[in-house]
Amino acid sequence: QVQFVESGGGSVQPGGSLRLSCSASGRIIRINAMNWYRQAPGKQRELVARISSGGRINYADSVKGRFTISRDNVKNTVYLQMNSLKPEDTAVYYCNLDYGLTWGQGTQVTVSS
Repeated sequence: QVQFVESGGGSVQPGGSLRLSCSASGRIIRINAMNWYRQAPGKQRELVARISSGGRINYADSVKGRFTISRDNVKNTVYLQMNSLKPEDTAVYYCNLDYGLTWGQGTQVTVSS
């Protein structure tokens, strides 16, 4: 079973920044595409960013220009740098594989003034 641990969430004001981390044992982050998802209360989980095993990156339109996904193969960690945060970014953020069967606890991001 693949187990991911998300961290780095918190509470920030609009316009602020956070850097989320997603760690796992082994080399699974290096050899697989990785995704960041988020889920706000009452809403479906949505894909916000993806990085392929070859480094190709895609973002949801709602976060383009503000979020940056990256991967550190040495640390076996994927990151999500979030800038210019908006209240609508408030959600629990999760990382997972394309075909992940289970979900971690996620990390809470709250953007409010």
